[in-house]
Amino acid sequence: MRNPARWAATLGLTAAAVCGPLTGASHATPPTAPATLYAPSALVFTVAHGETAAAVTPERAVTLSCAPTPSGTHPNAVGACVELRGADGDFDALETRTGVWCTREYDPVVIRVSGVWQGEYVSYERTFANECVKNSYGTSVFAF
Repeated sequence: MRNPARWAATLGLTAAAVCGPLTGASHATPPTAPATLYAPSALVFTVAHGETAAAVTPERAVTLSCAPTPSGTHPNAVGACVELRGADGDFDALETRTGVWCTREYDPVVIRVSGVWQGEYVSYERTFANECVKNSYGTSVFAF
């Protein structure tokens, strides 16, 4: 003969285990997962001849995305991403290459960068004295 107390206890524990989560009792909420594993980095570079980006029409434009892998229309996306990561996304921190000699010709070239770098909005503009000076900053970021 079965023990009714044991049977009732087993049935009660089983019901609590199965139906307990469905009763709406307060449970710890699971931590929210990040939407992605990396912050977005997508930039658009334009170049034009003139004093300011507002006064000229861009002659060329390239795109650069550095996460999760370097890509875009930039001719050296891998090198540009490595340089930007090394400078922590600060275009002013890019150093001139040693051993590059440029003429003192004044033919201004303006670079404009817009987009997102590691989740932060970026808007950068810089005027260089000429094309040679522009290409001497870093090894590949402005060389397009």
